[in-house]
Amino acid sequence: MSYRIMFFVITFCLLACAGAANAQIPGLTQGASATNPSPELVGQLTKQLSITPQQATGGAGALFGVAKTKLKPEEFLKVSNSVPGMDGLLKAVPKVGGGSDPLSQMGAVLPGKAGAIAQAGGAFKQLGLSPEMATKFLPIMTQFVKLKGGANVAGLFGGVFK
Repeated sequence: MSYRIMFFVITFCLLACAGAANAQIPGLTQGASATNPSPELVGQLTKQLSITPQQATGGAGALFGVAKTKLKPEEFLKVSNSVPGMDGLLKAVPKVGGGSDPLSQMGAVLPGKAGAIAQAGGAFKQLGLSPEMATKFLPIMTQFVKLKGGANVAGLFGGVFK
């Protein structure tokens, strides 16, 4: 009888330890999918750029946010409809100094690609990425938009950064 009790105690301890170990491993928690609004896009960015899912989500959100400010509402709606989880990506952008980030402010007045990338620069810095990293996000994101929404929609998105 004491062997049975010992067996159950050991089994219980092993299961409890395994559960605690899984809870501490990133990506294995049940909430992981809730924090990744666009798993396919985020997966491509993390794999190709060797960055964390949080950096990929925030960076993509920052660039889509720039596109949202530069495109007409009906144009951005086309881009938004082609990207699963767009709302979550936009919400994942880190807050940058209450809108007083000099890099972002400078980007708002600069024309073309330099201005658009500078506008996202503050968010990239908050994510631990260089602002120049935005130029590495763009081809991956544009290809993703093209795959999901077609060449015309990808042209709308890519046109913001030309």
